Amino acid sequence: MAKAEEYKMFQGCTIGNRIPFIEASARKVFDKLGIKTSDAPFACCPDPVGFNAVDHTSWLAMGARNLTIAEKEGKNIVSLCNGCFQTLKAVNHELSHNDHEKEKINKILKTVGREFKGTIHVKHFVEVLHELGDEKIKENIVRDLSGLKIACHTGCHYNRPSEIMQTDDPMEPVKLRELVAATGATPIEYAEEMLCCGAGVGNTEEEPSMQVLANKFTSALEAGAEAFVVICPACFQQMDSNQKKAATQSNKSFNIPILYLTELMALAFGENPDDLGLKFHRSRLTALLEKYNIK
Repeated sequence: MAKAEEYKMFQGCTIGNRIPFIEASARKVFDKLGIKTSDAPFACCPDPVGFNAVDHTSWLAMGARNLTIAEKEGKNIVSLCNGCFQTLKAVNHELSHNDHEKEKINKILKTVGREFKGTIHVKHFVEVLHELGDEKIKENIVRDLSGLKIACHTGCHYNRPSEIMQTDDPMEPVKLRELVAATGATPIEYAEEMLCCGAGVGNTEEEPSMQVLANKFTSALEAGAEAFVVICPACFQQMDSNQKKAATQSNKSFNIPILYLTELMALAFGENPDDLGLKFHRSRLTALLEKYNIK
């Protein structure tokens, strides 16, 4: 089993190409906490739902190729994305428990000079941060976020299928809540915490997607949330970009900041909002930053 002194960073396609400010916050937080990472020539994970459903063999082969890159260095992978995490961990699990599939995929990989061995682990960045413990996080906090009420949203792929992911309690995940609390902010309870953000169905049907999102927002706001904290780039884009559409769909008005967990932590660690690229968010954070004197 590989040691985890240094992880291979898997940022995924969406973060690197569409919302790179999330990668920036992750690197700042990792550096501050002493989490060592290095880059690698990874390709698309690929997508754990659509791609997998269309061509399972290709999905396995592409995922396995990514895993072999980390295997060659004997380093575990840390993923910044729920979807990438699910794919890479599920591929690793399937090929490590199914000799027939492993043999078939290795025949494909042999054409590019690679072989899957199953010698490394795939971790979600929430797991890595949580394993450090509260004290390590708290000793780096320089900005008071007490009073800030946060609605946590883990997203669907973070811990499902739970028998494979095994990252958290699939019905009542606690790690994200505990990490938010460690920053000094207050994670609130709201009825629709485990509701999907609606991004998946939005690829085919916009109306139900926006209604799901509106239900999510309404529930959190009624519980007193001042912002959402998410850990998935698809959830981030859905919630950050579609507030006007969700409002129109439900005849309501939404204007709630959406933060990635690493952005919240970076703010608590004293990072400048401009250096984090918070101005590139669609849902503006100006009022929230002013309220808590964050500049």
